[in-house]
Amino acid sequence: MACDWKQVSFGQTGLTVTPLGLGSSYGLGAADVERAFDRGLNYFYWGTSRTKPFGDGLKAISKKNRSRLVLVVQSYSRLGSLVGPSLNRALKQLGTDYADLLLLGWWNQPPPPRILDAALELKSKGRARALLISCHNRRTFERYVDDPAYGGIMVRYNAAHPGAETEVFPALSRRRVGVVAYTATRWGALLDPKLVPGGEPAPRGSDCYRFALSSPFVDVVLCGASDGAELDEAMAALDRGPMSGDELAWMKRVGAHVKAHVPPASRGSHLDLMDKVSSLVSGS
Repeated sequence: MACDWKQVSFGQTGLTVTPLGLGSSYGLGAADVERAFDRGLNYFYWGTSRTKPFGDGLKAISKKNRSRLVLVVQSYSRLGSLVGPSLNRALKQLGTDYADLLLLGWWNQPPPPRILDAALELKSKGRARALLISCHNRRTFERYVDDPAYGGIMVRYNAAHPGAETEVFPALSRRRVGVVAYTATRWGALLDPKLVPGGEPAPRGSDCYRFALSSPFVDVVLCGASDGAELDEAMAALDRGPMSGDELAWMKRVGAHVKAHVPPASRGSHLDLMDKVSSLVSGS
């Protein structure tokens, strides 16, 4: 199948990534993980919930062609002494010696030196090729962009929450780090026909991914497929290509309506899980 989006450079990390990435937390099985890789996807996120079927798929890919895989391992560790064990445990599970990106998860303010120093030490030892950081405070991203320790950022960006366009992306003119967008479907709310304004068609999953990828500042949009059908719909975004101006305007109308009618409390179980994990001072 033809693909209108090719692999792109991920900031200045030296990594080349596919525009669509897959996350481990949603139930996708090993066979579908391998199928996505064979389809051409190379960005795989071993994240909040390190599910065994997803891990089995990554392990098989790693044995088959590790050099083509861009492996992202996330650590929520709040103790510097546990950043290394968190990463090493994940690498052992996946049967590989290194992560391409070590993601420091959910730092709304810059992590203390003990955390960053531990991560940089892992990078110096070759256990991670570059550092990535996620955050829910858009204003803090400017500091991460300006800090040469970080090769990339992971930011919420979708049609209902387009604030990164004015609060994050302008900072990239100073230093172009890699950018990963997540929650493209706004935890499924953008796909709910009941939440679409009257007279507007409901978006497909691939529309949500196409919206995020139509930004010139987004290198990867993260997909949380739970089964093969959702994976196929996500991968359709690559074949359908960037959105037209009319399509982007439509998505923003839908997004504004969803944001106005869905309270933050209904953000979804995945974010609830992240809330719980981020409160811990140890573990993965």
